[in-house]
Amino acid sequence: MGRVVKDVENGGSNVTGNVTQGMESRLNCIKNKRRRREAVKKVLQAKKKLKKDARKQKRKGVEARPRQTPRTLESTREKDPAMVDALGDSESEEYQYLLAHDEFSSYYNKTYEPRVVVTFSDNPHTKVRRFGRELCRIIPNSVCLKRNRASVKKMVQSCTERGYTDVVIINEDRKIPNGLLLIHLPDGPTANFRLSNVKLMAELKRDKEVTAHRPEVILNNFQTQLGTTVSRMLAALFHYDPQFRGRRAATFHNQRDYVFFRHHRYEFTETGKVRLRELGPRFTLKLRSLQKGTFDSKMGEYEWIISGRRHEMETSRRRFFL
Repeated sequence: MGRVVKDVENGGSNVTGNVTQGMESRLNCIKNKRRRREAVKKVLQAKKKLKKDARKQKRKGVEARPRQTPRTLESTREKDPAMVDALGDSESEEYQYLLAHDEFSSYYNKTYEPRVVVTFSDNPHTKVRRFGRELCRIIPNSVCLKRNRASVKKMVQSCTERGYTDVVIINEDRKIPNGLLLIHLPDGPTANFRLSNVKLMAELKRDKEVTAHRPEVILNNFQTQLGTTVSRMLAALFHYDPQFRGRRAATFHNQRDYVFFRHHRYEFTETGKVRLRELGPRFTLKLRSLQKGTFDSKMGEYEWIISGRRHEMETSRRRFFL
């Protein structure tokens, strides 16, 4: 019994590949439960070390294989004719011309500073009001106003006369924010999003860490012409001149037509690495429709709208629209 414990404590040098029946019986002879557990633990560690050494010896004579990319829906995405990367030279010039003359060209030419109104449906719940106030803390030059039972058309007209450039309307269902209507003034377009997975700053315990600096805006993985329009529309909410001293970043990441929003503060360590600290809020957007002009539910002309019937537009699981 003592010899078994001594061999095991020396690093298991007398242990070969597997624990034989003789070794098991010798370990069972140790009556002290604590010492028996320690002996078994060291035997298993020695087995693991032997297997690891054997794998290293095997790899020495084998060339390293190239790392394979996992097969996912994102990596096997079907090429769409509307994808920006798939456009030819002549179409690319036409595409650049369209970007230079769309509804957001004046913003990207820095001819005005965006002014945003954030409002709600009638009688908003507490969580919805807090979410609207937190959006105002993220978006520069934004104000949070009550709707006062005004229709969307009257709000658009009033905000246009007052010089605002965008209107954000937060809808709710059962006291939970579930929709976001984004209207670019004065001539549109209008985007209707489904809103989900809302986490407020208080829920992330980051309420007191947001400064008043203008954040950087990061747009990721918008690959089609529709995705480019949506991304430019989201970016036009923020000021085009970020204040890098604040080290704040607002990210819109598209994955499988779901737009994930995250708000971080980054900092550089002494070793040159970058650390991220999420500030909140966080939420997910799913585009329902994109309408030309300002909001008009009856006579409006839609550039893109998702079908009311489930899976009618989804001819393939590997086809995405953004």
